[in-house]
Amino acid sequence: MRSFDAVHVSEPGLVVLEVAASDEETALAAVAELGERWATSGSSEVWRELGEPGVRVRTYANVRTPMKKVVEVRGDEGQ
Repeated sequence: MRSFDAVHVSEPGLVVLEVAASDEETALAAVAELGERWATSGSSEVWRELGEPGVRVRTYANVRTPMKKVVEVRGDEGQ
């Protein structure tokens, strides 16, 4: 896993997720699904690790904040 700033895990509920997949489409779809469940940063750029199979992508998430609550607070529901 690539390094990350400590602020991204500075309190309970904050996580850094690195997704490995065989192709870019699958990696981005996985991050999109995570974004349906929790408040996330969205997807990083896709990258490849030399000598390792597939591609990687990263997202930062707050697993204490379900997306339904974020939508309700923003007033975006149904739009």
